[in-house]
Amino acid sequence: MTAGAVHGAGHGVDLLPVVARVAAFPRLRYMGSKHRLAPHLAAVFAEIGGRTALDAFSGSGVVAYTLKALGYQVTANDFLCFPGVIARATVANQSETLTPEEIDRICGPPADDRDFIRRTFDGLYFTDHDREFLDSAWSHIDRLHGAKRALAISALVLAAARKQPRGVFTVTGARYDDGRRDLRLSLRDHFRERAAEYNAAVFDSGRRCRSLTGDVFDLAAEPYDLVYLDPPYAPPRDDNCYIKRYHFLEGLATYWRGQKIMEGTRTKKLEKRYTPFSYPRTAADALRRTFEKFRDSTIVLSYSSNAVPDAETIAALLRQVKSDVEVRTIDHRYSFGTHANAARRKVCEYLFIAR
Repeated sequence: MTAGAVHGAGHGVDLLPVVARVAAFPRLRYMGSKHRLAPHLAAVFAEIGGRTALDAFSGSGVVAYTLKALGYQVTANDFLCFPGVIARATVANQSETLTPEEIDRICGPPADDRDFIRRTFDGLYFTDHDREFLDSAWSHIDRLHGAKRALAISALVLAAARKQPRGVFTVTGARYDDGRRDLRLSLRDHFRERAAEYNAAVFDSGRRCRSLTGDVFDLAAEPYDLVYLDPPYAPPRDDNCYIKRYHFLEGLATYWRGQKIMEGTRTKKLEKRYTPFSYPRTAADALRRTFEKFRDSTIVLSYSSNAVPDAETIAALLRQVKSDVEVRTIDHRYSFGTHANAARRKVCEYLFIAR
């Protein structure tokens, strides 16, 4: 895909190479991930056109990567640290990869005697050997900089997510070990495979892209042509707390520097971070404020039919700032909750397109 391919309304854009590239993007099992919906989103983005795009809630990184593959100058943002690292590795990074020697070094003997992960999460996650590897890997990652550091951390995060049963850290021990290869593979071997996947994802789009970490309401006002919004969905029941599910990945992305572990909790989770999008009583106003903030851009919003507020309310909020609001639906499946009775409900994924 050449730079600038999406300048105008992109009916002539060849989506096949874009979809093929995005299909190979390293897949993180992440609540609300749009990996399966990326081809639908690519078609919508190409139809809209433009030069600059913001993915304000970048999560797994696949949508920001899709925008980059389409030729947009992309800004990816998330309020968690590890999505920001993934975006630095795959969206902002245009050329750097980890060399075989660097991967071997990370997988080799430790550079120092740190043992924070081995001690802190003893009996909770992974074997002693695997936790020792995480400490050892970080002893080398601390000597990397820039995109190489982001690639190594991203590979380590994905390795831990793949190795953990169900990909969430509300579960401890081997309770859900079903014998799959991902659960049998050592974290060291996982890291090698995941590093190769992230290396393969690196490409030069010809456009300067960047990754930010912060609250959407704190983002500087910029004239983006397209703003994609995929905020946390406020479910009518259970919760959608990302920190509860992915606290280990969030800590691992920084080696728990600047993070506060709740020592009295069974899972050693991090303190919950408030976002108004997560609660039925505040979600509608949070959406209203977000739409107002980006009223000068074309807005594409993903939202679930199984969340609060409903489609009619969201469309009405968008019409307060946009004259042309279209709602499209895509059949999809989401799982709210991590407990045994949390059903994977077939729901509609709404795409609101507001011009």
